[in-house]
Amino acid sequence: MRGLVYHGPSRTSWGTVPDPVLEADTDAIVRVDATTVCGSDLHIRQGDLAEVKPGTVLGHEAVGEVVEAGSDVHSRRPGQQVIVSAVSACGHCPSCRDTLYGQCRGGGGWILGNTVHGTQAEFVRVPFADHSTHRRPPDLPLDEAVLLAELLPTAYEVGVRNGHVGPGDTVVVVGAGPVGLAAVLVARLYSPRRIIAVDLSRPRLAAAARLGADAAELPGRMVAELSEGPGADVVIEAAGTPDGFVLATRVVRAGGHIATIGMPGRPATLHLEALWRKNVTISTGQVDTSSTPWLRDLLVFGRLAAAPLVTHRFRLERMEDAYEVFAHGPDTGALKVVLHRETPKPPR
Repeated sequence: MRGLVYHGPSRTSWGTVPDPVLEADTDAIVRVDATTVCGSDLHIRQGDLAEVKPGTVLGHEAVGEVVEAGSDVHSRRPGQQVIVSAVSACGHCPSCRDTLYGQCRGGGGWILGNTVHGTQAEFVRVPFADHSTHRRPPDLPLDEAVLLAELLPTAYEVGVRNGHVGPGDTVVVVGAGPVGLAAVLVARLYSPRRIIAVDLSRPRLAAAARLGADAAELPGRMVAELSEGPGADVVIEAAGTPDGFVLATRVVRAGGHIATIGMPGRPATLHLEALWRKNVTISTGQVDTSSTPWLRDLLVFGRLAAAPLVTHRFRLERMEDAYEVFAHGPDTGALKVVLHRETPKPPR
């Protein structure tokens, strides 16, 4: 088969790799019908994650068809369409029993495209298939289904839920990339008084306004008003930069919450001298994807309109083009790029 192989910092190639085989009775082999590129994939390509070894097929989000299942896989069978979770869960360890799948101690967690071959290929081996895949409803388009592999659960679990967004809140989302905009969409479900998106990219601020932010602004006047006034009840830091984190600590109100989603590539400074008396709660998190079935139902029943998050579509073999488009999203306005096994159809 063909896949996108990591060769070391700033070096990847789309080429022939060995076909995946079942390595455990709990594995399944899935034909990849759609996959996507994540910000963490960019970090890997830049060499920020030392645990990713040269020769690894990248990617951890996919939708596809089960073509083979191990003898100990009970809820999946060949021919079924599934969403491959970005997080693998053994289903039996203490963390998994607490639905903390991202902290799985039984060999799971974030392993796809990290410590084992990932989803940016024609086929992928999915460990712990019973607990690491979800059925894809036949009427849920590929472009929306693939957002359930990681993006939407991350926005909800690590951003909105950890941040305790509630009715009447002022919510600031720092970083209007795909996960930040997904947080805007999901936060709307909780009837906040106001959602403010902050970014340095004018194309992404325009996207935030289209997707339902009440205000979409460059850092500056709004930050000054919030930091000098009552502040934000919830700040969702989705930029993954030291400056974004510092901005979040400036605009949160006393007693407020900061939920960090962004994956930082370098250290950030925590100014406790300014925060210690504000009773601020700061949360971090590896997504667990335990919310995927609930979010899937919201998409199916039209309660969550996530399709506009997908701005570009490619065939699988154009993987390197997709990376370039995604990497320059702040300049071009590109959000999620989805790669299809077959020629992508126009969105419905």
